[in-house]
Parts: sequence; C-alpha cells; structure tokens
Amino acid sequence: MKKTSTRLADGRELIYYDLRDDTVRDAVDRRPLERTVTTSEVRRDPLLGDSVAIASHRQGRTYHPPADECPLCPSQGERLSEIPDSSYDAVVFENRFPSLAGDSGRCEVVCFTSDHNASFADLTEEQARLVLDAWTDRTSELSHLPSVEQVFCFENRGAEIGVTLGHPHGQIYAYPFTTPRTALMLRSLAAHKEATGGENLFDAVLESEFAGERIVLEGEHWVAFVPYAAHWPYEVHLYPKRRVPDLLGLDEEARTEFPKVYLELLRRFDRIFGENEPSTPYIAGWHQAPFGQLEEFEGVNRDDFALHLELFTIRRTSGKLKFLAGSESGMNVFINDIRPEAAAQRLREVASS
Repeated sequence: MKKTSTRLADGRELIYYDLRDDTVRDAVDRRPLERTVTTSEVRRDPLLGDSVAIASHRQGRTYHPPADECPLCPSQGERLSEIPDSSYDAVVFENRFPSLAGDSGRCEVVCFTSDHNASFADLTEEQARLVLDAWTDRTSELSHLPSVEQVFCFENRGAEIGVTLGHPHGQIYAYPFTTPRTALMLRSLAAHKEATGGENLFDAVLESEFAGERIVLEGEHWVAFVPYAAHWPYEVHLYPKRRVPDLLGLDEEARTEFPKVYLELLRRFDRIFGENEPSTPYIAGWHQAPFGQLEEFEGVNRDDFALHLELFTIRRTSGKLKFLAGSESGMNVFINDIRPEAAAQRLREVASS
C-alpha cells in the first residue's frame, strides 16, 4: 500500500491509498473553495448522561446529486469533485459537512472505489484489503489527536438508511468521548469480570455462540454469527478468533483472511430477499476499544475489549422495513420480528455456490 497525503482547496486533508507503490498523486484541487466553517458542538444530556452533536451547518450538505455530478467520483476535465485526480484506488478525506470538528472530534469520508456503480461487495479481495489497511491507518492517526477518544469506521448503504450519495463509500467518526453503546459494553464487561473472578465476557459470548446454532460462516481466523439477542431482523457480528482491542491489533493472518470472509458475508446479505431485491440496505460498523482512560469501568483495560464488526439491515422482509417506533425510539427496547436462529439459517442457505 502507498499512502499520499495532500490538501484540498479549502484546506481539508485528503489521503490516497494506492495498490501500486509507484503511483504518483500530484493533482491539484482547482475548485474555488473558501475555508470550511463549521458550527459543530457536543452537548451532554444531564438526565441520560449521553452526548449529542449539534451540527446545524449540515442542512446545506449535498443531497442526492445526479450521477454525473457525484462529488465522490474522480475529477474529469472541467467536472471537478472532492477527489482532484482522474482515478483512485481508495481515498479518505475530511468531511466538508462534518458532524464533529475541531475540539469536538473529526469526521472523514472513505471512498472504497472510483467505480460509481459498484458496492463494497463488488470489490476484489485485494481492494477490500486496501480498505481494511486504510481503516487501520486512519484509526492509528486519529487516535493521536488530543480531541479524540474513540474511532468508529462504518458504512451506511442504501437510500432506506438515509444515504444521500450513491457512490460506494463509508465514514469515520472520531469522537471526543466514549460512545454510549461502547460504555454499555464496558460496564457489562466489568460486571462479568468481577462476578466470575476474571472471566472475559467477549470470550464467553464467543464460546456460547460456537456451541449454538447461530454461526453463519467461519474461517480460520474469523467467525460470523447472529447474536442471541439480535436487535435487527438480520444482524451479524463478525469477530476475529484471537481477541484484540482494535484494528491495529490484527495480525497478518487475520488481515489476509478478512476480505474473503467479509465479502462473502456482504454477498449473502444481498441474497437474503431474493433476486427482486438484490441490494440490501445495511449499516456495517467496527467496534473498537476507546483510546482514552477507562477508570470509570473498574477493573477493565483496553485489552479486555474485543474488536468486532456489526452488520445489520433495517429490511425485515421483501418490500418491508423495520421502523423504530414507540418502544424502540421512545424506550430503547427493541422488538425483533425474526428469531435470530431463523435469520442465521437463512444466511447459511444463501451461501454462494
């Protein structure tokens, strides 16, 4: 992998990740852009104890542009985009309309491929490995920023999810706090460790899943399963078999195998609902240990956390979505329409031939 860092016309950082070491990236952003001004701030809810990003400047962000005006495609002639070069393998740049910025963290866009009509599932294993390397590199770089406590690499796919740009891409949020979902995991981890005299909860969960009927697919270094208490109709958790706290901890064997396993998982998702609905909307995100101090989670350190990817769709059956209504949105109590065991069976059935 070759990494080339440059700047866009308004001062934002852009980084090319190339498969070939001899690739030259010297294209200049020719757009007449002014410096980006953001109004992002983080406010803490005194009752719930969580944090909300207030980012009113995002109302003016790009919204469903036609394909020939996509800002994530390479620049061609006088059609100038966020990527100055006429081609790329993978690229990361600071979001022009960030939810988090400055002392409130940082938001980046990750373009998986220059092919506007592709999806992550269409990538080759070599391309998918390049994206993994980019996620890992950005996690490392962002973790050193003084305002960053946790790094979240994720992909939203599909208009049903709320995606406003059709080009295959994901995002990276670098939060200035430990997110509520991770804090819940850390509290459960601490309570289990104390109650069992030191047993790791993530290890116990994996052991339980290996003994059950919800395994979807398994490699030498990775395992994917539908969790016992899945929140979503089709939800899969992907774990490396050797527990590590973040992407930086993966060894070369796990990195090499990841593309094959993950691409197969995504392709199965696209077959869940049959040929009439081949592009399943989903959210996929990496859960990594915070880089900040964990004193509030007594007895837990970073190495106790287990890196894993969570993949789920909001579609519950063909032509129908799972909406977060009163119980889910109002009280955070999910009601799942599909038994996790049935979901796992369906995902095994649609394995590629």
